[in-house]
Amino acid sequence: MTRPITVGVDGTPESEAAAAWAGREAVRRDVPLRIVHAWQRQPTDVAVTVDQDTQAEWARDLVREAERAAGERHPGLTVTAGVLEGRTAVESLVAAAAEAETLVLGSRGHGAIVGFLLGSVGQQVLSETERPLVLVRSDDHPEAEAGGREIVVGQHGGPEDSAAALRFAFETAAARGAGLRAVRAWSLPPVFAYSPGSMKLADEAGGLEPYEREALGEALRPWRERFPEVPVTEHVEIGSAAQVLLSVAGRAQLMVAGRRAHRRAVGSRIGSVAHALVHHAPCPVAVVPPS
Repeated sequence: MTRPITVGVDGTPESEAAAAWAGREAVRRDVPLRIVHAWQRQPTDVAVTVDQDTQAEWARDLVREAERAAGERHPGLTVTAGVLEGRTAVESLVAAAAEAETLVLGSRGHGAIVGFLLGSVGQQVLSETERPLVLVRSDDHPEAEAGGREIVVGQHGGPEDSAAALRFAFETAAARGAGLRAVRAWSLPPVFAYSPGSMKLADEAGGLEPYEREALGEALRPWRERFPEVPVTEHVEIGSAAQVLLSVAGRAQLMVAGRRAHRRAVGSRIGSVAHALVHHAPCPVAVVPPS
């Protein structure tokens, strides 16, 4: 079964940019585009200023207009649209993502995700979905996907730790004919932070930085073999992962980060690196859950 690129719309400029981004990506990957709006009918005892039937009709008009616009932009693209009802916004979006190749949503950046992702909803979708989630800002334009701009992906740990993010980044770079920059950040460890085994490997590699370069090369090897047409720049730099990735974000057409979801009694977190990119990167950000 061919999974679509699914985009959530809510009438904001951010979601309009997300729909445009999703349409272009669907064309590049030769998959259908699905447009959805998450809408929940309120209980009858809740006071609302607008009749709920009117709200429902507005939601249907919203997705129909988005479907029409996508069809005009991409005449050969298969586009479907619909209103998601009967669940909370989080449940609807997570369920839609489960059937998609990628879920795309609008993001304000430098703050909370907006539209139907109010409060903690955006973070819940990010932490609960099992599919890649791309966040797009209102100022995103097709021109940013050309001109030598790279796909930038963060890599950490061993080959399996970032496999899902690397796969998404290489697939995207191949579909766009773009170069890929793989970034591995490292820092001087406190005493005892590295295990005796890892320190032995570092000594054999000639020091900590050569060890980190070797680790990045090992993680990239299977993907470079699978996508030989993708030019790759290996970027190893001392510093925090978020700082190093943001330092090269200006040359990126897309940032890709793996997701580290931490379940806690008070809620979920997506990881500090993904959080920093979502809020501060100047380009679309793909957050990829572990495979």
